[in-house]
Amino acid sequence: MKRIALIFGLCAVFAAAVDAQQRGRGGRLTVGVAPVPLPTAPVVFDTAEQHKIRVVVLTKELSHPWGMTWLPNGDLLVTERPGRLRLVHNGVLDPTPISGLPPMHVRGLAGLFDVALHPNFSTNRLIYFSYVKDGEKGATTAVARARLDGMALTNVQDIFVSESWMKGNDTADGRFGSRILFAKDGTLFITCGDRDRADGGQNPKDHFGKVIRVNDDGSVPKDNPFVGRAGYLPEIYTFGQRNQQGLAYNPVNGELWASEQGPNGGDEINVIKAGKNYGWPIVSYGRQYAGPNQSEIPSREGMELPIVFWVPSIATSGMTFYTGDKFPAWKNNVFVGAMRTGEIDRTGHVERIVFNDKWEEVRRESFLTEMRQRIRDVRQGPDGLLYVLTEEDQGALLRIEPPQ
Repeated sequence: MKRIALIFGLCAVFAAAVDAQQRGRGGRLTVGVAPVPLPTAPVVFDTAEQHKIRVVVLTKELSHPWGMTWLPNGDLLVTERPGRLRLVHNGVLDPTPISGLPPMHVRGLAGLFDVALHPNFSTNRLIYFSYVKDGEKGATTAVARARLDGMALTNVQDIFVSESWMKGNDTADGRFGSRILFAKDGTLFITCGDRDRADGGQNPKDHFGKVIRVNDDGSVPKDNPFVGRAGYLPEIYTFGQRNQQGLAYNPVNGELWASEQGPNGGDEINVIKAGKNYGWPIVSYGRQYAGPNQSEIPSREGMELPIVFWVPSIATSGMTFYTGDKFPAWKNNVFVGAMRTGEIDRTGHVERIVFNDKWEEVRRESFLTEMRQRIRDVRQGPDGLLYVLTEEDQGALLRIEPPQ
């Protein structure tokens, strides 16, 4: 009997080890399909309305690229989460990273995130980037600005350090957000993730699960919705948000839209309105990773409903509106990166959403599914083409163009 018990015990240990190997962060089971190597030559795919598109791999020498922005001369800046800023010139990746980034916390999902140019970059050469900063209280989201001088950053200084410090476990290194976007009035929007806090983004005394709005020097705009309100941090613009990784302006009505990751289902696109509560974790269309509903009801009075939601989850990432003329059938469509669908690895893609004149969703399309890549960002370039970053160890920059 002792021998049988020992055998069962060893089997249980082996099963637990296998289960642990199959699970990702947070104990979630990792299930996926076989990877596919990126093509070495341009590939043509068919789509529903634009029909043929051509996908060009510009480089696959990036490590977990996260954000991108274009310089006035057409060069492209790309961030890598391990803490590097790269330059792409004429479609070719410079092998030498741009120097001068500050020390940062690189672990798990933490590191270097988004990058944006100051609205007056052509005269002041200022760029802004979000990253994870170390401190005595752990790690937190910060935004710094610096002057770009050739291939170096100078005069680097933090303009915003969030009150969302955590340390001591894997959760503390995940769900940071963090997109940044300049508004037309020169203020800067910053998304801060909830870091798996029990109260999500509902606490007005911290920056977890919020959209933040500051001036270009980090000071607080006088018209922020909670300025002067007791118990509220004045940088808060909206709250009750889980993990927002896309920010874009609607080109027709000027609204600010944000894509947000839910848990197992309940990914969203929200219209961001000053002072509003978006409900997380009190209400959600999603389920917890173990299966139960996140909430019994998906909405509550006083909490904003999403304009788009996904069940199951697609792990939403970067987002852009298409306004160019290279793909006329895609005019004013929204493009969202997806890192995986329904908790199945290697099911990432780009998702296109079509709206009517009232900005009500009418249909969706998924494409680039054949490439089986996690998509971290999608942006429209100044040339009217779409550019895509893949969230991989050997990450790629893709260009989507009409077929030649």
